[in-house]
Amino acid sequence: MNLPLIALTMGDPAGVGPEIIVKALASEKVRKAARVLVYGDARVMERALANFSGGLSLHAVSRAADARFEPGILEVLDLANADPDRFEPGRVSGYAGRAAFECIEAATRAVLSGEAEALDTAPINKESIHAACVPFIGHTEMLEALGGSRDPLTMFETLGLRVFFLTRHVALRDVSALLTRERFLEYIPRCLAALGRLGVAEGELAVAGFNPHCGEHGLFGDEEVRVIAPAVEEARAAGLRVVGPIGPDSVFHQAHLGRYAAVLSLYHDQGHIATKTLDFDRTISLTLGLPFLRTSVDHGTAFDIAWQGKAEALGMEESILAAARYGRAWRASS
Repeated sequence: MNLPLIALTMGDPAGVGPEIIVKALASEKVRKAARVLVYGDARVMERALANFSGGLSLHAVSRAADARFEPGILEVLDLANADPDRFEPGRVSGYAGRAAFECIEAATRAVLSGEAEALDTAPINKESIHAACVPFIGHTEMLEALGGSRDPLTMFETLGLRVFFLTRHVALRDVSALLTRERFLEYIPRCLAALGRLGVAEGELAVAGFNPHCGEHGLFGDEEVRVIAPAVEEARAAGLRVVGPIGPDSVFHQAHLGRYAAVLSLYHDQGHIATKTLDFDRTISLTLGLPFLRTSVDHGTAFDIAWQGKAEALGMEESILAAARYGRAWRASS
């Protein structure tokens, strides 16, 4: 069977990335869905196998074409850039941060060249990236530059609930000023187009409200009356499948039940709380708007439990499955 090939980055070697990777790749469900090539250091992944997944053995390669993808084998494209004796598990390290970034660079080149069909990323640590003098704060910014894209969309998915984000890493007090007609009229069609490329061609995009109860017609907050509702109406008049604003205390539940194809969340925690409360371990992130599909777990390096055998791998499993499920459709529609 010609399974999709997923390029999976090791993440920060001092974090939980290596552990959750070997645990996820031991899953029969994952093995039946995709061929996974880990971009990282074979010494780190060998140590992770010894500690957390004795059922697999490692095969290191220097190029993707040499990977065999046989049962019981963990395939690693060995960058030899993270000597386990040069970083401490659970600690911020510029050395580990640099290695994590190099894994992202190599895996991104693989998907851009067509060697792999989608990119999946294990967690990195922002402090370690900063200590490595890497000029990007996180994955999204790195992939924007490496993929030659501008302002890619973020979509969360868990148990059928899909959530886009109008704004991301900004202070809550600054969000209101970003709720502009122009921003909504840019993001609404982009979200719907992204859903179409993922194969989700039916259903409406629901725009969440900003204030409690959508402001009760301006009684406490006027963003809904002044900006959000008029922008949604303008988009609907242009033939777009969008409704709103809908109270944020109900719209996510309704979308989870299938009433809407996705929700456009207006700020970071509004959507994060909804998805992670529904199922924290299975919430995954998709970066859309790049020349390729990127998926990832939606948690960090968890330095407090790194290399202790305590990390839950369900999110990594789900992110690999999502890359396999959506990757080819995304690439075919580009």
